[in-house]
This record gives sequence, C-alpha cells and structure tokens, in this order.
Amino acid sequence: MQMRFDGLLGFPGGFVDRRYWSLEDGLNRVLGLGLGCVRLTEADYLCSHLTEGPHRVVAHFYARQLTLEELHTIEISAVHSRDHGMEVMGMVRVPLYTQKDRMGGLPNFLANSFVGTAKFQLLFALKILNMVPEEKLAEAVAATQRPKKAAIDQAGGA
Repeated sequence: MQMRFDGLLGFPGGFVDRRYWSLEDGLNRVLGLGLGCVRLTEADYLCSHLTEGPHRVVAHFYARQLTLEELHTIEISAVHSRDHGMEVMGMVRVPLYTQKDRMGGLPNFLANSFVGTAKFQLLFALKILNMVPEEKLAEAVAATQRPKKAAIDQAGGA
C-alpha cells in the first residue's frame, strides 16, 4: 500500500480514460509512473466497487503475487518515481500477523485512515487470497472496533 499526501492509506493507481486506453493498459500506464516495473493483466483482476457521493467512481482492484526480489525492486522504483514526496509519501507493508496483545500488527494497521474503498479492498484481498486465516482477520477487524466503542462509552459517562 501507499501513504498518500493527505495521510490516508491507499493502493497505487489512478484514473483511466476508457476512450483512449483499455482498463489494463491505462492501469499499467499509471502504475508505470509510480512504480515503474510492474505490469498487471486481466488475470490479476479481483473485483470492482462503486463509490457513491458527488463523484461516482468505479474502483477496479487488481492483485498480483510477487517474489521478495520483485517487491524490493518495486519499493526502490517507488522512491524514485515522479510522485514520491508530492502525491505519495512512501510504500507501506501491511503486517499479516497479530501480536500477543491482540492489537499490535494487523489490528493497529487497520485502525489507520484509508482512502475510498481501500480498506474494504485490503480486507477482501486478504480473505480471498488466503493471506490471513478468516478467523484471524475477523479478530483483527473486531479489535479495531473495540477501542472506539470504549472511548465513546467513557465520553458518554463524563
């Protein structure tokens, strides 16, 4: 994932004008500007989501398994992209574990703020790609909701 200029976490990507580009060609053009060395195909497609609001956007989500070497290459390319330091503050690895305190790792990561459908896309990918066992994923999501409820309860009693 990426830390964006506005402090929100999101996935690399951008807008594609379907009049000039196929979805994958446009996505690879946008990714090439930010990551340089990754190409996605129709086989990497996972899902699409419609975001409601003043600007309706269809967010198409792609995922691809990488070797550690490929990931390192992408991380290095991202630091040298034209958007680094302006639109994108850096790459962020998602922790795929939960610490013994049941908050460290993935639960703390999920407590961050995400842009648009990025959090839903992340949870969907972790589940559908079997990257985190479903029960552990549910526990991580539940752990992020407990502190908020406790803070609201305390504020209500004050």
